[in-house]
Amino acid sequence: MVNAGAMSGSGNLMDFLDEPFPDVGTYEDFHTIDWLREKSRDTDRHRKITSKSKESIWEFIKSLLDAWSGWVVMLLIGLLAGTLAGVIDLAVDWMTDLKEGVCLSAFWYSHEQCCWTSNETTFEDRDKCPLWQKWSELLVNQSEGASAYILNYLMYILWALLFAFLAVSLVRVFAPYACGSGIPEIKTILSGFIIRGYLGKWTLLIKTVTLVLVVSSGLSLGKEGPLVHVACCCGNFFSSLFSKYSKNEGKRREVLSAAAAAGVSVAFGAPIGGVLFSLEEVSYYFPLKTLWRSFFAALVAAFTLRSINPFGNSRLVLFYVEYHTPWYMAELFPFILLGVFGGLWGTLFIRCNIAWCRRRKTTKLGKYPVLEVIVVTAITAIIAYPNPYTRRSTSELISELFNDCGALESSQLCDYVNDPNMTRPVDDIPDRPAGFGVYTAMWQLALALIFKIVITIFTFGMKIPSGLFIPSMAVGAMAGRMVGIGVEQLAYHHHDWIIFRNWCRPGADCVTPGLYAMVGAAACLGGVTRMTVSLVVIMFELTGGLEYIVPLMAAAVTSKWVADAFGKEGIYEAHIHLNGYPFLDVKDEFTHRTLATDVMRPRRGEPPLSVLTQDSMTVEDVETLIKETDYNGFPVVVSRDSERLIGFAQRRELILAIKNARQRQEGIVSNSIMYFTEEPPELPANSPHPLKLRRVLNLSPFTVTDHTPMETVVDIFRKLGLRQCLVTRSGRLLGIITKKDVLRHMAQMANQDPESIMFN
Repeated sequence: MVNAGAMSGSGNLMDFLDEPFPDVGTYEDFHTIDWLREKSRDTDRHRKITSKSKESIWEFIKSLLDAWSGWVVMLLIGLLAGTLAGVIDLAVDWMTDLKEGVCLSAFWYSHEQCCWTSNETTFEDRDKCPLWQKWSELLVNQSEGASAYILNYLMYILWALLFAFLAVSLVRVFAPYACGSGIPEIKTILSGFIIRGYLGKWTLLIKTVTLVLVVSSGLSLGKEGPLVHVACCCGNFFSSLFSKYSKNEGKRREVLSAAAAAGVSVAFGAPIGGVLFSLEEVSYYFPLKTLWRSFFAALVAAFTLRSINPFGNSRLVLFYVEYHTPWYMAELFPFILLGVFGGLWGTLFIRCNIAWCRRRKTTKLGKYPVLEVIVVTAITAIIAYPNPYTRRSTSELISELFNDCGALESSQLCDYVNDPNMTRPVDDIPDRPAGFGVYTAMWQLALALIFKIVITIFTFGMKIPSGLFIPSMAVGAMAGRMVGIGVEQLAYHHHDWIIFRNWCRPGADCVTPGLYAMVGAAACLGGVTRMTVSLVVIMFELTGGLEYIVPLMAAAVTSKWVADAFGKEGIYEAHIHLNGYPFLDVKDEFTHRTLATDVMRPRRGEPPLSVLTQDSMTVEDVETLIKETDYNGFPVVVSRDSERLIGFAQRRELILAIKNARQRQEGIVSNSIMYFTEEPPELPANSPHPLKLRRVLNLSPFTVTDHTPMETVVDIFRKLGLRQCLVTRSGRLLGIITKKDVLRHMAQMANQDPESIMFN
């Protein structure tokens, strides 16, 4: 700093911002970050640390700590995400069973844990033990009969309503951002948008608690999507502890990409699938370094979850299956049919759900979120209880549908007519004719399927945490199991048909209905989310069915093709557009022949562009311009006559610079000249001290000429993550194109309302 008294007149100068002041380089809420600037700031920081590390041992140690901080953050994210997922799984297990009864020996035991510890449990009646009592047994000492059924029914509904009411109230009062799946917002944040508080500590706490409540209430939703949000909240919390990430929004997003991978890793017990999900579905900028770190975070998270062992089966997942029969080429036809069903269900779901959510936004319905949750929960509980397939938790339902029928299975789906002369090893039971239980189960599954399809449309998007993976998989698994049983019975009764003759001899175990359920689940999840590679990997990690990759791939690709034929958007992209987030999807193609001059502002008839001149405006002029406009920044030109471009200054940094200069520098008044050049302008002797602001000026703003095709401009915005781009001709400034201008133009070209691209 120059001593103010030592110099006189225009010589008394201070290159403001030589030492950065607080908040410089930060962004306001609902603004887009400047990826190029964040990248160059990180490069400068790294260069400084490298040069300092040669000065002393201490600086060298600091540089090592800086290099390792990324791995430390990943370790912490993995540990916390794994722990939270384990706690959520255990709590959901207990609270789901609480709706049906309570354990007398220890009320915090779930039904299964209660009967494990009982000495009086036999294998045949493993679900019945004296220590576990249904509410009717506990309250009126009756286990059978109409009155017991009605009392259990009422208790089921009351518990469901209590859990749902608690969840929606906590979300409304403490953390409004804890509602929904979280993946559309995570995608938007990773593309460079700022939503303050979305990944905050309160959101983390409330989302974790309410996730347990809503899943336990029996609503048609899953915990997998919200677990990605929870893991990203952990990532945001830990990155705020390290200045390398807390002061650089670009670097922070690398951590969040890895956190998303850890979230899927613990949601499905699929570490590799998690990394691929982050790469394929949520990340915008995914350098190789982030790939390794995501892999490490997913590994630590999965290891932590395995240590907690929430399912008590020494597996990471609930749905682990082991099939003993290979699949045959002829079965590809029903697998592809399931893919078609998945694509059609995905399209139907997205269209109906978006229409319902739009109605919620635009009508009075949106003003009563608590009432909406209560009504949907009541309807779900009332319809779900009588059907055993909808009464249990969706995860247990999927687990049963995936299971192969062994000799020890007691499920209705395994009620086949046994041949009394059969003497075969337990693992290889031949195809048998379906018994009465299987036909009953088929009817119940058909009703459950229709109910799930309808109720999920109204449940997803309410003001509670709600994931979509598990309900979509349940729809597919039910349809798949029914198709599987149909194919199995066809093969049994018509094994002399030409398609069965080669591979299905009488007395052989040809068809595995559980495999069809697995393929159907993958198809429906693919139809809704449009995932392909990560979906197949998640499914085989989830089930351990490594040799069934080809059927899974066939179903996933078919469902994507069918769904894409009706519309390119997956459910997350559709919700991003519904909420008006400024998200430029890398998958979208822009094929229109428009030019930069058609999109830039100002257009004909609009007032001229607001600009700053390099050395002729006073502090008061700039403050007035800032007050009268709401632009994020201003181009700096040589003079209003020449309009030659010098650079670009951000609004927020101008405000901070002027505010700090008034506080810290003597002689800065409203009529002080502001200049952005190296040398001060020539000023009269008695004029006030000028203010040098060259350091807030971006001297290399991205520019295109007025005849640049918009196809190229859109590509530049996507790949470089720009906030704005200046339009010039022969070095003269003509106008500006912002990210929102690009989005509006794309909406206009697609015959949509351009004003829907505003965040609301």
